[in-house]
Amino acid sequence: MQYASLGRSGLKVSRICLGMMSYGSSKWRPWVLDEDAARPFVKKALDLGVTFFDTADMYSEGMSEEVLGRAVRDFAKREDLVIATKVFYPMGKSPNDRGLSRKHILSAIDASLLRLGMDYVDLYQIHRYDPETPIEETMEALNDVVRSGKARYIGASSMYAWQLARMLDIADQHGWTRFISMQNHYNLAYREEEREMLPLCREDGIGVIPWSPLGRGLLAGKRREGQAGDSARAKSDAYSRQLYIDEDLEVARRVVETGSKRGVSPARIALAWLLSRPGVVAPIVGATHLDHLEDAAGAVDVSLSEEENGFLEEPYRPHVVRGIE
Repeated sequence: MQYASLGRSGLKVSRICLGMMSYGSSKWRPWVLDEDAARPFVKKALDLGVTFFDTADMYSEGMSEEVLGRAVRDFAKREDLVIATKVFYPMGKSPNDRGLSRKHILSAIDASLLRLGMDYVDLYQIHRYDPETPIEETMEALNDVVRSGKARYIGASSMYAWQLARMLDIADQHGWTRFISMQNHYNLAYREEEREMLPLCREDGIGVIPWSPLGRGLLAGKRREGQAGDSARAKSDAYSRQLYIDEDLEVARRVVETGSKRGVSPARIALAWLLSRPGVVAPIVGATHLDHLEDAAGAVDVSLSEEENGFLEEPYRPHVVRGIE
């Protein structure tokens, strides 16, 4: 495993992050692994040198955080790991149980820490942009979370570049804590982030930790026309059909072809390409089979030639902006 600084901060993370959305309760999503089935994935990731784990309060309605917290206590030293969680999506029926208001942020961090069984998280991220709450209110509340010691750093997730720029500017005006990371939708089949978001992140020293690095199985060669697939997630994941288009299948075909020539899996090729992009620190990988983790860790050591990169990138077609909903 390799390790790198997250953005312009001093925080070191493994170059692969294990995303915990796949673990918690199958009652929340049919493809989610319950705790007994999920624990081996955390253990395997640790054995492979992964130190970076990303969850969110809304994953399995909080159970993902609980599963991660118990696994960390059983398998690792807390201080050796970088634990990230997120806030924004509804966690109850009250109108104040959602969004990025001061009330919700301060309540949500306490609830997340209780579920995790931890005194602090290393990275506390806003899961989406909240147009209903003044930016000043959100950034001051996040600053207070850091100053209270409940989070070491803060990060952001999918939004428009102008929104991130505005939030950074307001933090700077007041001397508040800045974001050190951007968790956005970025992979070989969706590259709209290259237009504005990625240059902004490079300019401002923000580390990019993309979600859906394999396009929900598309870039692992597991989707067909109409975004159909054979896995439980593919069969029930209508969101994928909104994110990707059938023209992306040619990108996926070239990933498979490149992997075949190299003698490695398509997943390693797609992740290797992403890891080589300027500013990308650690793709957030979801895994429901243990060999998924082997592929992810192995991708760190794969270097693609300029010719291979051109072959993979050539068929890309512009997309409607997706993933910030």
